[in-house]
Amino acid sequence: EEEERWARLAPPPVILMGLDSAGKSTLLARLLTGQVMETSPTVGFNVGTLDLDKKTSLTVWDVGGQKSMRPNWRYYMDDCKALVFVVDSSDPGRLPEAQKALKKVLSDEKLRGVPVMVLANKKDLPNSMTIREISTQLDLPSYTDRAWEIQACSALKGLGLQQAFMSVNKLIKKS
Repeated sequence: EEEERWARLAPPPVILMGLDSAGKSTLLARLLTGQVMETSPTVGFNVGTLDLDKKTSLTVWDVGGQKSMRPNWRYYMDDCKALVFVVDSSDPGRLPEAQKALKKVLSDEKLRGVPVMVLANKKDLPNSMTIREISTQLDLPSYTDRAWEIQACSALKGLGLQQAFMSVNKLIKKS
């Protein structure tokens, strides 16, 4: 009973995943502190509580994205209410790899029906891809069994982050 009450009080967990160098840690640091922080590749995870407004917060887990870390992703999926998948929109060469990683994560039983927000990061860079191109490359339209959205953002400039997580919160409420 105590645990149940606690679960109601604790902000819903959201997982931040994506390939290494997509900008996950920079994005989380920017959301939590409003600052751009020097980050190094994440070994293990970072976690923080993001307050969206006076009544709403989310617990955001940023999980290391290097190839060697990806098998560990499934340990973070329990009770996950939304998946935020970050891609580097200035690096089209890695989208096939991102597509595979996303597909593998979403095939996990624990994430059945969990909504997905794809963040096309680094949109401040001159030749970043459009969200339409990214959505096609990631094969997002094929995910008909869950709610998904894609938004462009820039962790460095702080653009689109707050809006994206407000949308994540709406997806969670609807799911």
